Amino acid sequence: MKLYCSHTSPYARKVRLLIHEKGATGRVTEETVAALEDPAALHEANPLGKVPALVMDDGTSWFDSPVICEVLDAVLEGPSLIPQSNVERFRVLRQQAIADGIMDAAVSIIFERNRKDAEQSATWLGRWERAIMRSLKLLEAEVTDLDGPVDLGVISVGAALGYLDFRHASLGWHEKFPELAGWWRDMARRQSFADTAPPA
Repeated sequence: MKLYCSHTSPYARKVRLLIHEKGATGRVTEETVAALEDPAALHEANPLGKVPALVMDDGTSWFDSPVICEVLDAVLEGPSLIPQSNVERFRVLRQQAIADGIMDAAVSIIFERNRKDAEQSATWLGRWERAIMRSLKLLEAEVTDLDGPVDLGVISVGAALGYLDFRHASLGWHEKFPELAGWWRDMARRQSFADTAPPA
């Protein structure tokens, strides 16, 4: 299997974390691509031109990180990272949803700030930042739900928080949400997170 990814993408990191936690790094080859350069190989794997994209041995391609994580959790050996029972499964998927929303807002801010100053929207920048802060407030209140075995919810939240540290340190979220920050400091030392950290 081949995973088209970027080592700065939080969505790709989420998938890479799942692969590491499954103990399956030898089963999936990583191909680093720059999505904004519109590489043909990525477009063949994902017509949306986004990373991550997964190509199976038979040529079937999967895209969008939640779908890729579902596929890999099903086909790879190792511990199941998406619970089968409805209550636990929905909890994990809800954590993934809030984490993905944080990533969406954080990435949108980066793209907006890369525009010329006169073209940037203060309204949207403020809206995205407030969405991130509200989401972190929720995770702070529910931080004990992240304790226990590592699953897709934990992986997703970790990928989102790691991206905030990587691209949005000025938010100062560690000081505002100390319980969540403490959880993240411990989780960031886990081998899978250390191995998939974005470049310094």
